[in-house]
Amino acid sequence: MIKENLVEYFETAIKENWDKPAVSDYNGKINTFGEVGESILKFHIIFEKTGIKRGDKIALIGKNSANWAVAYLSVITYGAVIVPILPDFLPKDIHFIVNHSESKAFFSASNIWSALDINQMLELKYIIGVEELMPLFSRIDHLEEVIHSLNGSLDEKYPDGLNAENFSLPHTGNDELGEISYTSGTTGFSKGVMLLHNSLAANVRFARSHMPLESGDKIVSFLPLAHAYGLAFEFLFPFSLGCHITFLTKTPSPQIITRAFQEIKPRLILSVPLVIEKIYKKKILPVINKSPINWMLNTPLLNKLIYKKVLAGVKEGFGGNFVEVVVGGAALSHEIESFFKKIGFPITVGYGMTECGPLISYVAADKAKIGSCGIAVDTLEIKIDSEDPEHKVGEILMRGENVMTGYYRNKEATKMVLDKDGWLHSGDLGLMDKEGFIFIKGRSKSMILGSSGQNIYPEEIESMLNNRACVAESIVIQRDGRLVALVYPDEDVLKSMALSTKELEEKLENYRKEMNKQIPSFMAVSRIVLHPDPFEKTPKQSIKRFLYQ
Repeated sequence: MIKENLVEYFETAIKENWDKPAVSDYNGKINTFGEVGESILKFHIIFEKTGIKRGDKIALIGKNSANWAVAYLSVITYGAVIVPILPDFLPKDIHFIVNHSESKAFFSASNIWSALDINQMLELKYIIGVEELMPLFSRIDHLEEVIHSLNGSLDEKYPDGLNAENFSLPHTGNDELGEISYTSGTTGFSKGVMLLHNSLAANVRFARSHMPLESGDKIVSFLPLAHAYGLAFEFLFPFSLGCHITFLTKTPSPQIITRAFQEIKPRLILSVPLVIEKIYKKKILPVINKSPINWMLNTPLLNKLIYKKVLAGVKEGFGGNFVEVVVGGAALSHEIESFFKKIGFPITVGYGMTECGPLISYVAADKAKIGSCGIAVDTLEIKIDSEDPEHKVGEILMRGENVMTGYYRNKEATKMVLDKDGWLHSGDLGLMDKEGFIFIKGRSKSMILGSSGQNIYPEEIESMLNNRACVAESIVIQRDGRLVALVYPDEDVLKSMALSTKELEEKLENYRKEMNKQIPSFMAVSRIVLHPDPFEKTPKQSIKRFLYQ
């Protein structure tokens, strides 16, 4: 166990930044750290008076918002166990998670709650709406009375008034369960990842020591808070430092995200490849592909001037005040990463998984290697299960402070990924160089075995295809021993170019031929097939590959 404590991080942040902005919805009310602290203590009173005990589970579902953040902090600082649920889950899945986690209370967005059946969640004591933080349903007669008397109850505890000096939170040890996070993989139903306070504190500690933020800095949160990546690095870490976090409350498009960046001017930007790739394809490629600029880029003395101009424009698009952009959640296209590095844009790629709460590896942008996802964090050991980790691909294994204790009420699934020596088997395949930099090659479950026994990682091919103007997304599969790429076209580009289906097919065929020249013959794609609809995805936006095999 590490010595740093998650609840103490939050208590210190609230006390030291009492009157500073803490959390707000985009274009909404700003809540100070003191106001957040008061709300936390009021929920502690509600929990106590409604029979919620330390260690009890409390579920939470809704889109990113300041109230979501308050609910999360209230639960985890009370000593209860938070069960965040992605809002994209279907009602039957939500019922399952609430029941499987044995949740006693439930914070829910009202639109999600209206689609649920309370008779399928019989262990719940009550439901509180995320929008107003008021009851939506209760099996406890006195809940309304408890809520209406909150101010009086708080006055009894703090007769001289609540302030930064007398604010305090109950101690919760690092060895106590803090969160059960239900993942949604592409090949099976969700499993509840059990994360101790120690794991969450280790992630926060590492970020505080290695990522460029300080009290008063601004953050824009648009990644799903119910997912470990957004939770840890757009919320828990910046909150612990006294940053002001603005939540984009709706599922944001790249245009909305860019507008928010320009208005708020965040100091650190967290993103997933999808957003970066869309900005690159729609904002940068059309500029650098114009004839005069394309010519100048190939002229040694002029290309530096063009790169400098492009860099200034891209930085401004991200608000102009950031130190670096951290990409996680999936691999970033080699082409895009190389371009950003060439123009001097401060971008780095990290690696994580929910089972590590989530961070596994990271390195600052100025030390990053193209194609790598950094080196192991200081609370983890990492090894490649291969006799030659530098040259021969093997499964990535890790153990240490960040690693989960197992899957909740699922010993069989736990045994499959956690071995007797404490190594977590990630299911990811990769290499590690002499300096400890990790290079992910793909998922073991998505790897395709070539006709001559070669290992083929479809993600590498898909990354190349997805950078082409007419391609929105793709998936590479094996049919009759040959590789086939299913492509869902970019409808906006098709409209702007006024392409017929035949013209699109011809363009895709040219892409295929160009791409095959750049990759080994055993990875060559035999044909491209148009797919009429977007591919089905998990809430983390991973394509459900098994549906298309």
